Order: sequence, then structure tokens, then C-alpha cells
Amino acid sequence: MTRFKSALERRIAEGKKNEGGFSLIELLVVVIIIGILAAIAIPIYIGVQNNAKDSATKSDLTNAKLAVVAYYSDKNVFPPTITATDLKSYGFTGGGVTSTTKGTASITNFCLTATSGSASVFYITQDGAPTTTKDATYCL
Repeated sequence: MTRFKSALERRIAEGKKNEGGFSLIELLVVVIIIGILAAIAIPIYIGVQNNAKDSATKSDLTNAKLAVVAYYSDKNVFPPTITATDLKSYGFTGGGVTSTTKGTASITNFCLTATSGSASVFYITQDGAPTTTKDATYCL
């Protein structure tokens, strides 16, 4: 039994000698791997955020267009300004949309403009979907 006990004590002593933490190289490798993953993930995340901002702006433009058409149908004139307070009763609750018209203002001739949080500028005319291309016929 003493032989068994002394062998066990030797083994425990050897194990304590070899106990050590991570080497500096191992820690550096882990930090570099985390840095590479962050360098890949951050631009992708920013791109997703910008796409979300652009989508929200396009949605606001479409809602503003519908509200302007409803306003015109109701009052036979364009709204003085394109704001959530002016067009609230016509279903528009967004913000950041402005109106520009070229020539005489009529239901067949208007252009709405909005800038998204990612600094993209979108336009919508009476007969189109939101686009980044300015329609020279209707937009100033």
C-alpha cells in the first residue's frame, strides 16, 4: 500500500510541474483569429444596416406618394408640404420626404425625394417605384 501511495504522490508531483497556462504564441494566434473574424463581420453588418435604411426610405416614399395622390383626389390641389402632420389623415406617417414639381402641379406631374440614413437619395414620380435615378421630366 505504501508503494502505491508513493507512486501516486510522484505522479501528482509530476503533474504539478507540467501545469502551465497558455503560451504567448497561443494567445496571439487566438487574438489574430478573432481580429480576422471581426474584420470580415463588421463591413457585412454595416452593409445590412444601410440596406435596411434604404428600404425604410423607399417604403416612406411609396407611402408619401399614395398620400399625395389621396390628398390631391380629396382637395384637387397638392399638399403645401409633405410632412407627417399634413398627410396623417391620408396614411402617411414617415418623415424626410420632400416634394418637387416641374411645370404646373397636377396629379400627372410630381416628384418626391427622400434621403436615407445611408445618404442614398431616392426619387419617386406619379407613375413609378422608388429609384435612385432622377427623372428629368418631373424632378427639379
